[in-house]
Amino acid sequence: MIIDTHVHIGNAIGKCMTKEMVIESMERYEIDFSLVSNLSSVEYDGDLNPIPMILQKSQLASFEESIDFARRHPDMIGILPWIKPATERPDEDFWRLMEENSDIVYGIKVHPFHSKTYFDSPKMESYIQLAQKFHIPVFSHTGGCEEAHPIHVYNMAVKYPDVNFVMVHMGLGTDNQEAIELLGKAPNLYADTTWVPISSIIEIVKNFGSDRVFFGSDNPIDGVDTYHHNPKGELSVYQQYFNELERKIGSEHYQNIMYKNAMNVLGVKIKNRESLL
Repeated sequence: MIIDTHVHIGNAIGKCMTKEMVIESMERYEIDFSLVSNLSSVEYDGDLNPIPMILQKSQLASFEESIDFARRHPDMIGILPWIKPATERPDEDFWRLMEENSDIVYGIKVHPFHSKTYFDSPKMESYIQLAQKFHIPVFSHTGGCEEAHPIHVYNMAVKYPDVNFVMVHMGLGTDNQEAIELLGKAPNLYADTTWVPISSIIEIVKNFGSDRVFFGSDNPIDGVDTYHHNPKGELSVYQQYFNELERKIGSEHYQNIMYKNAMNVLGVKIKNRESLL
């Protein structure tokens, strides 16, 4: 059983990830359930330049597209609405969609790099309060710029102890040590495995156990074979997750990371759940 908590659809910043690619990849690599966010609503490009508004998709439009995807694949797809804190706020229509689709929304997704917004900025407050209202976590990209350092996610975790926060990537492009240390300081702070070497996950399990890590991948950022290799043909780190990690940390910890935490903490519902827990 595998639940991937970090999957994308959308077309922006030179990436085109279609719904068909997600389904094909899941079937090819036996992924049981995916939590999807729509990157078509990015606000800044890879050089941290603002994307012209005419080329951006509103967070409401991205949310609606994701809802349609999940409704057509209820046994495979859940939603993490992508938010735009630099240029938008959660308006009445956004709240309405949250209420009407609470059965398929498992959190909200923010990308401080592509929003060029500090996670602990006042611009985030209304979104954190939305998560608080609906009892869902906030998934935040970490890494790549000052605005996206893990410390800013920690600051919000301390400010809102009744909301769970997920440090996606655990500081992309770093040795993950800042994120690992922060995990020990806030019980409502979580991590995901996206592009994280298994050595960092082994360290977390050794120091804190396995109940605060979710499997995530960025699928299908490198195409339908993201779980296997990149466009250069180099093996993906996820092959180590699938083929080596269980032997190194034991089946109980492995199952927690790969699917049980998503069920128990996020409330992801899978057929025959009782037999898996």
